[in-house]
Amino acid sequence: MISVAALWITLLLVGGGVALERVLASALLENEDQQLEYVLNAMIASAELGPDGEVRLDRQLGDQLFLEPNSGHYWQITGGNYEPFPSRSLWDRRLQVNPPHHDHDAHFYDSDQFAPEHLRIVERDITLPGSKVHWIFQVAENTSDVDRQIAELRTVLVKSFALLGLGLIVMATLQTLYGLWPLRTLRLAIAHMRAGKSNRVALTRLPSEVAPLVEELNGLVAHNETQAEEARRHAGNLAHALKTPLTVIMNAATAHSEDLADTVIREAATMRRQVDHHLARARAVGRRGSTQSRSEVWASLSAVENAVARLYPDVRIDRDGDKTLSVRVERQDLDEMLGNLIENAAKYGGGSVFVTVQPAGAFVELQIEDDGPGIPETERQRIFDRGARLDTGKPGTGLGLAIVRDVAEIYGGTVTLEESEDLGGLLVRLKLPTAPNQI
Repeated sequence: MISVAALWITLLLVGGGVALERVLASALLENEDQQLEYVLNAMIASAELGPDGEVRLDRQLGDQLFLEPNSGHYWQITGGNYEPFPSRSLWDRRLQVNPPHHDHDAHFYDSDQFAPEHLRIVERDITLPGSKVHWIFQVAENTSDVDRQIAELRTVLVKSFALLGLGLIVMATLQTLYGLWPLRTLRLAIAHMRAGKSNRVALTRLPSEVAPLVEELNGLVAHNETQAEEARRHAGNLAHALKTPLTVIMNAATAHSEDLADTVIREAATMRRQVDHHLARARAVGRRGSTQSRSEVWASLSAVENAVARLYPDVRIDRDGDKTLSVRVERQDLDEMLGNLIENAAKYGGGSVFVTVQPAGAFVELQIEDDGPGIPETERQRIFDRGARLDTGKPGTGLGLAIVRDVAEIYGGTVTLEESEDLGGLLVRLKLPTAPNQI
């Protein structure tokens, strides 16, 4: 958080500083141009023709720098075959005249003709009364003063914005540390819980902003305690359910009962039903994706195909792809997902089902296609809702796709619905995490 805040503050200040520097520098340059244009207009206003048609000024310009040689402030009037009429500050130098063109308005440009001096020049073409010559009036000024002002301005801006940025970063750092400090208190409280010193996180020393998190944490602890108690209760119920059949078998065996075999078979079936019931319930409650789970996709497809083929003997089921791929999913859950999808394709399709297995990065992708009417794109999201069905004329509960989505997401996979390009019906794209190859 501190790094992101520091980066964002730096970017904003750099951008704002650059924009401000350009605005102020442009203002200084514009002010210089206005001063040059003011001198140019004064020259034009005081210009007149001499006896031989040459131009001259009827009064000197007010700025004394135009009289000091190489002062950095110059003016010059050029026209026709007449010698240029320069200011005394030019001394033995002359301002260059651009190729012939007519500047009826003031024209500004930069020049390095007096290097290392950098000049800012304004010029304008004027035709004086009584003369047919186009006179070019030029005023030039050394930009060293403006450049120095801009450099000082940049220095001030850099120092000011650097100090401002440092202050903002320090403030953001303190605010972040202060704001996250309650989480340190929460960490210590959790450590106390792990050490057995308390069974809940107290809210008394924590700010109200952290209170919802603490409430959720305490709720999670209570939920875990409830699950642990429920697991113990299930174990007790299973033990109690098995105790009676075992007692019956033990008594029959001790008494050498004539119907011992029938008794064992009957009570064993009862115990098996009890075990299956409690295991199924525990699995439904505590199902989680396990990194140790591993199932071969092709073997599961073969089993599901055989089961579906018995239910729908008129449906043709074809499969293709990599037969060596495995997924990080329990075999029973994989069979359940594939069974739902392939059975739906056989039930709602037109008689053809095609299954493709292929690798897709860190996932195994299974494509189940059919030649049925498909599902409109507007209904493909809603069909995953529990109980949602489009064809109510055929038997079903509407839980198949919902179960597939829930189980796939438990293992970190996805399931999407598309349109089959080859068969024209529905294409179900199931992606499940790839299981690493066994050595």
